[in-house]
Order: sequence, then C-alpha cells, then structure tokens
Amino acid sequence: MKHKLFGKSGLRVSEICLGTMTFGTEWGWGADKSVSKQIFDCYADAGGNFIDTANRYTEGTSEKFVGEFVRSERDHFVLATKYGLYDKLGDLNFSGNHRKNMMRSVEASLGRLNTDFIDLLWLHAWDGTTQVDEIMRGFEDLISQGKVHYIGISDTPAWIVAQANTMAEFKGWSKFVGLQIEYSLIQRTAERDLIPMARSFDMTVTPWAPLGGGVLTGKYLQGDSAGRIKEDSERRDNRSLKIAKAVVGVAQNLGVTPAQVAIRWTMDQDFKSVPIVGARKPDQIRDCIDAGNITIPGKQMAKLNKVSEIELGFPHDFLGQEGVENVMFGGEKGNLDFE
Repeated sequence: MKHKLFGKSGLRVSEICLGTMTFGTEWGWGADKSVSKQIFDCYADAGGNFIDTANRYTEGTSEKFVGEFVRSERDHFVLATKYGLYDKLGDLNFSGNHRKNMMRSVEASLGRLNTDFIDLLWLHAWDGTTQVDEIMRGFEDLISQGKVHYIGISDTPAWIVAQANTMAEFKGWSKFVGLQIEYSLIQRTAERDLIPMARSFDMTVTPWAPLGGGVLTGKYLQGDSAGRIKEDSERRDNRSLKIAKAVVGVAQNLGVTPAQVAIRWTMDQDFKSVPIVGARKPDQIRDCIDAGNITIPGKQMAKLNKVSEIELGFPHDFLGQEGVENVMFGGEKGNLDFE
C-alpha cells in the first residue's frame, strides 16, 4: 500500500484508512474480537498503518480492541480517535465540544486504547454551542502535553473550520490538518464548500461511507434486495441506484469489483483524499484494499462524474456563468494563466 503525507504536516499515512466502527458487537451488527483481529491483520499485512476509531464506537469496545491490536507496534501505527459524542446519557458534560468534555474524553480514550498518546484527535461533530477559541486552545494544550500529536475535524460546516484554522494560524497554535466528511459518488454535496475549503488549507480529506452504505457495491440491484427503494433515503433513492448501476458497469468493464471502483473514485479526486473503509469480514477489507491497485481510465471516470454530478448552487453556479466571467475578466479569462 502506498503512503501519503497527511495534510500540511509531515505525518505519513497509508492511502486507505481502516475504519473500526465494526469492531465489537454491542450495536448488534459488528464483528467479535477474533474476526476484528483478522480484519486488522489483513489491513496491516497489506501495508496499512492508519487506524480510525472513536470514543463512542461500540460503547468503547472498538478503542479497546484497537489498543490491544496495535500495542506490540504502537509507534508503527497512526492511531486516530475522536471526541464529542456522549460517553454517558443524561449528563450534558459527558458530550459536546467544550474543554471539560474534551479533556475527560481524551483521558478515557487513552485508558481504553492503553496508550500514552493519540496520533490524530478528531473533533467528531460540531455541537453549535462551544466557542472556537475554547476548542482550539484545548487542542493546543493537549498537544503541548504530548497527549495528542495532530488534530482534525469531522462533520462541521466549512466556515467554522476556516475560522478555527485562521485563528490558530494567527495565534501560533496547531491547525486542523484533516477533514473527515461523508463523501462518495452518491454524496457529493461537500464539493460546494467543504472540499474547496480543505483544498485551500491543504487539508487531507478522509471520506467516510465511500461505498454509500453499501449501495455502490450493487447489492441493492440484485436478488432479494432488488427494487427496495426508499424515497426518504438519499442512499437508496432512484438517483443512487442509477449511480450504482453505472459503478457496476464500469467494474465489469475493468474486471474489478464495484467496491473497488467506488473507493478508487474517491482516491482520484483533485484534493488530498484518504478514504476510510470498514468491514465486518476479512474478505470485505481485502476487496477494499485492492482499490489501491486499480486504475479508472479517463472515459470511465467521466462517466462516473457525469452520472453523479450535482448542482453546486449559489454562488458557485452563478459565478461560473459565461456572462459573469466576462464582466469579471473583461472577456479575457481564457488568456489568463492561473498557474
């Protein structure tokens, strides 16, 4: 497996990240410890070193399994976890982005992971109440203490992330080097603001659900699953199934699996991208890892882009109109070198 620099940092991570939300059976659909270890070993044996977990995953079991699995080669692996989701129902201070929960959650994660430090700490989701300076100062204190090496942010509006990184730059604090978002052929709305923002700050994007909840594997086009359309679900509406059919067609043309095509598509975008893939069985993770070994030709890539394209909306579509570009560039945009 190839490796990449993570965001605007010197951290080296594998081109595919192992998501471990399936490690543990507490939620009714994950893998037990033995199978989780097999999945982990398949990933590690392929050269993967980037592991993603969170305080809430399977009620903490995911962190416990991951901590045990990486223990013998702790410094080899890049271990990422998250804070923000609740650890205890019925108590407001056991969840959220605020400093009290940040410090409490990190200490609890360090204990479950059985490690002295977290390589990458993600803010899991924006709570809409905590001030940005409180969050960034808290992260900086954790980094100064040696408990966290790098920071990232997940599931948060682009303007909040931009505000945080700009503030950190002015104050000399550590900035977010990674952005975790839902992104796939059936969910491209992040292209409106989040991805351009990440590109501007030289952040690595780690797409979650690159298979669109399994839709892009084509499983809802076959057998008993065929025709099960949920109009209230973006992942299984008519548009999504149309995209899935295109993915299956490209996969058949290339002699690979639909999952590999869908994951490879996220890897080949014009921004730094390291998709997060999870599995409940070893053969599933092997299939996903092989996405790093395939190439999608330009014609097939264009087909996928076309079938999944979205409207960017205002102001993006407005600013891209020929008439607007003419008045902004005096009719000479074509003669301007943007390099």
